[in-house]
Amino acid sequence: MTGRGERGQISVMIIGFFLVLLLVVAVVVNASAAYLGQRRLADLADGAALAAAEGVTRSSLYGATGERAPLDPDAASRAVADYLRAVGAQDDVRALRWEVRGRGDAVVVRLEGRVRLPLVPPGWSRGASIAADAAVELRID
Repeated sequence: MTGRGERGQISVMIIGFFLVLLLVVAVVVNASAAYLGQRRLADLADGAALAAAEGVTRSSLYGATGERAPLDPDAASRAVADYLRAVGAQDDVRALRWEVRGRGDAVVVRLEGRVRLPLVPPGWSRGASIAADAAVELRID
């Protein structure tokens, strides 16, 4: 048996390994970008939740009974919008949306957005959806 029938096979194998390596690099880079984008969104959600808690009025704080102060969802929503505008969140996160839900003594802030992926092979989406939640309750000590 001669080696003539297998001539050029190593070139095909090298090209195949190179393509697999490129896909692995794209997956790692895109996963890192999505993770960092989600962490940034989580930081914004934490800051927005704290801003919502700081928006509590003194009258509701001093008139509170029990261990927790009631938080007004409408005031919290305004405080979240002001905070996100002040820190320039719309510039950092594409398609930023937020929702503020009140639970009596707690406020939950949910942020959603999209992150641009740096390496986009053909057929892949150019971005990924990300979301983060943060909750705050005011305890009276």
